[in-house]
Amino acid sequence: MRHESVLVIGGSGFIGSHLVAQLAATGRRVVVPTRRLSRARHLLVLPTVELVEADVFDDAVLQRLVRKVDAVINLVGVLHSRPGAAGTSWGPQFERAHVELPRKLVRACQVAGVRRCLHMSALGADSHAPSMYLRSKAAGEKIMLDATGLEVSVFRPSVVFGAEDAFLNLFAKLQRFMPVLALGGVDAKFQPVYVQDVARAFVLALEDHNTTGKVFELVGPHVYTLRELVKLAGRYSGHPRPVLGLPEPLARLQALMLEFMPGGPLMSRDNLDSMKTDNIASGHSPWLAGWQATPLEAVAPDYLGQH
Repeated sequence: MRHESVLVIGGSGFIGSHLVAQLAATGRRVVVPTRRLSRARHLLVLPTVELVEADVFDDAVLQRLVRKVDAVINLVGVLHSRPGAAGTSWGPQFERAHVELPRKLVRACQVAGVRRCLHMSALGADSHAPSMYLRSKAAGEKIMLDATGLEVSVFRPSVVFGAEDAFLNLFAKLQRFMPVLALGGVDAKFQPVYVQDVARAFVLALEDHNTTGKVFELVGPHVYTLRELVKLAGRYSGHPRPVLGLPEPLARLQALMLEFMPGGPLMSRDNLDSMKTDNIASGHSPWLAGWQATPLEAVAPDYLGQH
């Protein structure tokens, strides 16, 4: 049976907007909750999309939303959090978004009888990972996969690129104004994946129940160091700059300063900790039928060239 109505939590964000558009293109009804409707106006042009102003962390609200659909996709994730209390493995923002919300979502689906759930995790998620982010992501995916009565598929993307990304675009902008970029973690490895391909993976898996109970790593075809990615962003944007690697003490000092930047952290010490583990495919992920990855070089020059 085809799932005709889908709740996409986190559907107004970077990845969510592409996924919602792809789901709508199949004729499905897509429900997108958002704290502020103004942040999701770009989805109003899609005829089968219903925007709902709602707080998904409210149990009663979440249960009402789940009762309106026959499948749920959870894309919610945050990159930064304050440290947790002594003896805890992650901070409060990670707890709320990556652990508490999956727990609430499982309960809501069980009460409503909605079985099909797709869940966004992160490449490198592990209970023993070096960062709070990755440990909390591992806890969230375990809650989803262990849930009784649900048919869950989990996706772990590497860093995601695309026209609206906050990764390559950031490095392109910085190189427009700075003569040299000095960064920590420049030797960390990534396997960037195109946002449209990530969205496509969710659409393909939605009706493929052979994906139930499995964890899929979503990666691009090529591996790069952070230094190489920053240089590519500079070259494609027309502002190539030298990239200097900072030793660990200076990298952590830089990250500490960037944590308190106006408008939100550009980098955090926890981000540096995440980069202690290479963000590349493990080689143990099952293959998602019909899915293939787009090379970064086929897409990034077009949108970075606008800088």
